[in-house]
Amino acid sequence: MKDLLPMVDPNDVIFDGWDISSMNLADAMARAKVLDVQVQDQLRPYMEKMKPRPGIFDVEFVAANQTDRADNVIRGTKQEQLDQIRADIRQFHASSKVDKVIVLWTANTERFCDVLPGVHDTADNLLSAIANGHKEVSPSTIFAVASILEGCTYINGSPQNTFVPGVLELAEKKKVFIGGDDFKSGQTKFKSVLVDFLVSAGIKPVSMVSYNHLGNNDGKNLSSPLQFRSKEISKSNVVDDMVESNPILYSPQEKPDHCVVIKYVPYVGDSKRAMDEYTSEIMMGGHNTIVVHNTCEDSLLAAPIILDLFILAELCERIEFSISGSKFQQFHTVLSILSFLCKAPLVPPGAPVVNALFKQRSCIVNIMRACIGLAPINHMGIEHSVLFFSSKMLRYTGRNCELFLILYTYIIIIILNSKQLAFIFEDVVLCVENYASGHYVTRCHVLGTILCVSWN
Repeated sequence: MKDLLPMVDPNDVIFDGWDISSMNLADAMARAKVLDVQVQDQLRPYMEKMKPRPGIFDVEFVAANQTDRADNVIRGTKQEQLDQIRADIRQFHASSKVDKVIVLWTANTERFCDVLPGVHDTADNLLSAIANGHKEVSPSTIFAVASILEGCTYINGSPQNTFVPGVLELAEKKKVFIGGDDFKSGQTKFKSVLVDFLVSAGIKPVSMVSYNHLGNNDGKNLSSPLQFRSKEISKSNVVDDMVESNPILYSPQEKPDHCVVIKYVPYVGDSKRAMDEYTSEIMMGGHNTIVVHNTCEDSLLAAPIILDLFILAELCERIEFSISGSKFQQFHTVLSILSFLCKAPLVPPGAPVVNALFKQRSCIVNIMRACIGLAPINHMGIEHSVLFFSSKMLRYTGRNCELFLILYTYIIIIILNSKQLAFIFEDVVLCVENYASGHYVTRCHVLGTILCVSWN
């Protein structure tokens, strides 16, 4: 992608952050047991100098089993915590002399907060709730508010409902980008591809059962029922748009049975095991069953996604576009372009949620192509599947008609009905002749870049 557009080089990024554990990053790296020991030895001189800033710890939102790590926390009220996070962002920005700051939540999963009227519904109410120390304002929401108030893009890498309505409104008021939710790395990414394939092929998934066990601190936190529920929701909703896209297979409100199980097994550490069973209905009352075993090294899958997220988000901060000569504008504050990297994509209010992986990737690719003046990619392949003559003439034979096109650059044919075709075109010369009646084109007009042709 960096060959298409100027993008941030990861080597130019300076990292800082917060954690409820005071352990320096070298010791934390050794405790996590993710990297090879020889790699750890090479990194230790650099990592042991890095210590996290105090974070926000609220046992009402994370599992109680995290208390033994919480020796590096910001004391005081929620307002004081918000003020400290803002001060940390400003201090880091000034001392590091970076051009901009992007904040990512990579901490453990919180429980879902209860979204309450008068507390979370507007930006002003949310700020008042923080000032008054309301118990249903989560640490991740405080970080989001602090980041937005400092003008920094904020990305939520966990599944909880950080982006309550008040956060969305505040981001829009301040014109600050937000994105999320929940890094999409292993089992869920595979599931989104497999279910898209099944539904697109006319095979009806009726049961999906996903089992996971892992032994890292994420798994320990998720062993608490309230935190697991946040992850269960994120993992379960990943197939909804694919199911709804095929009303032939599924009647309204019909969905496959979907069960997600996560267990904490300390011995396996960061090497998560994921097992899935997909049962589908096929013709003549038959059934198709697919069983998958996936070993996902959790942190090593997630770390590159973190890089991709902030690099792509930073690029979006520099993109402006104009519609039909209007003033240049930026994207909506909710960066749905990041959906490719997230389990539970955050989209602007009223926008459809797309979980199908290749559609999400196509969105990124086509936006980049637009930035350099290229047309979006489509998968018609008409330039490879039609007969070209020496004069670049394309022949289309339809019902009682024959159509000739001189194709100079780019064309898409859309069949509207048995007597009408529409062309999205550039520099196309055409002629339509009706052999049955001897009549010629009865209507031919241009609408923007769409040419409609009808015959009788």
